[in-house]
Amino acid sequence: MDENPHLSVVIPAYNEEPNFKRGTVDEVPEYLKKQTYPYEILIVDDGSSDATATLAESFAKKHKNVHVVKNPHEGKAATVKAGVEHAKGELILFTDFDQATPIHEVESLLQYFPEFDIVIGSRQLPGAKREKEPFHRHLMGLVFNILVQVIAVRGIWDTQAGFKCFKASVAKELFGELKVYGKAKKVEGALVTAFDVELLFIAKKRGYKIKEVPIIWHHVNTTRVSPIKDSLRMLRDVIKIRWNDMRGFYNKSSK
Repeated sequence: MDENPHLSVVIPAYNEEPNFKRGTVDEVPEYLKKQTYPYEILIVDDGSSDATATLAESFAKKHKNVHVVKNPHEGKAATVKAGVEHAKGELILFTDFDQATPIHEVESLLQYFPEFDIVIGSRQLPGAKREKEPFHRHLMGLVFNILVQVIAVRGIWDTQAGFKCFKASVAKELFGELKVYGKAKKVEGALVTAFDVELLFIAKKRGYKIKEVPIIWHHVNTTRVSPIKDSLRMLRDVIKIRWNDMRGFYNKSSK
């Protein structure tokens, strides 16, 4: 790469062999190479037990500015954090491997920099194009969003959409401050957590400017989400965030 990237795209990957073979992420480099700004794509393997790492390396050889980061299996928070630590761009976007929100939606976020420090995609705002999902998934998300508003992060209506962009210095600071999933932990299977809530909680506490914008979102079937188990874990995470704050764990000033 001849120049430092303007945008780093971090894509966490855990047992994504089927999605690789379906070409789920093919559009990411195809879209970005048509843009005027320099970029890099970081596929971060979360210690997958299938051929994800090998497929990611093959993918990187075929596409310019694609790099692979290998991480132990520690869950999505640690995986995205590893990507952020390796990122060299002025702005850092993290997006889900399934591309439920297509990469071209990044333009909806980039237009708000440098006025804002963090710009996040939302499935809840007017103007969002949200594909209908199973009722239990919709209800789970709705209840969780209400609880987040009450307990932790007021004023943000969709903390969980996997499409968020940060100024690089802000991303590196915030991921370094995660407490709930900030340290390496041995995990089994996919780990659905509320690390996004903790990021945004710390960001608001430290006075960073956050913009929430409507995005396109397609429902992607998955067996990785357990409505009851994952909802309870995420609620526990949100309560931990509030408890950590009461103990002064997030008090460092960013200004």
